[in-house]
Amino acid sequence: MTSLLRIELRKLLPYSTFWVLLVLQLSLLFIFFYARGHVQVNGQAAGAELYQFPRLWQHIAYVSSFLNLIPGILIIILVSDEYAFRTFRQQVIDGFSRATLVQGKYSVILLLAIALALYVLLLGIGFGLYYGKGAENTGMFTDAQYILYYLLQLVGYMSLAMLIAFLLRKTGLAIMVFMAYTLVVERLINWQTPDAIDKYFPMKVLGNLTPNPHRELEQLMLGTSEVLSPLQATIPAVLYIGLFCFLSYYLLRARDL
Repeated sequence: MTSLLRIELRKLLPYSTFWVLLVLQLSLLFIFFYARGHVQVNGQAAGAELYQFPRLWQHIAYVSSFLNLIPGILIIILVSDEYAFRTFRQQVIDGFSRATLVQGKYSVILLLAIALALYVLLLGIGFGLYYGKGAENTGMFTDAQYILYYLLQLVGYMSLAMLIAFLLRKTGLAIMVFMAYTLVVERLINWQTPDAIDKYFPMKVLGNLTPNPHRELEQLMLGTSEVLSPLQATIPAVLYIGLFCFLSYYLLRARDL
């Protein structure tokens, strides 16, 4: 896996689109979390409690989840470019197996997810210490497991994006399908499906990894629905990630490059 990652990094690091999207993601994560905590109501910061440990971790994971489309779009661009420039074909000619090609892209997904999760962790520590009520709080890392849930969610989104890119091969079309499914299609299906079933749909499972900290208020306004807890959603999320990766390999193996 290390050698595969090294090869992928040689292609990735000089790529300006990668850096543009990465900087955009990092900047928006900071802006979103800062802005959410500085909404003014009657002269008071309505979201000041966001920066208090340990509640901060669930809040920052939830806010960060709104930007999961950007890493997914980046993965789509990386995979579709391999088709456009016939890099996959050249690598197979050079002796790489098709499973190795998928593993290479999956190593990029893991690296990117870990890097973003670490950034969110540092962001949380920074905001918590600067705005929080007392850095001596002994519960500073209580509930920090939400960062791990966020990491798993990122891997899930990017694995789905990789599958769609392998399926469609065209950057623009794959991005449109990815956004349509994650934002619209599954939600439309959910409306016609009982909660006992739709709570196991891919996007709902991944979304339940970083639930709204004010879920009780949300359900009071929109009506109650049956959902999985982050812990309950972990195993289905891992299974979906495995399925997305297997289908990506199957598509790459079954079709011409």
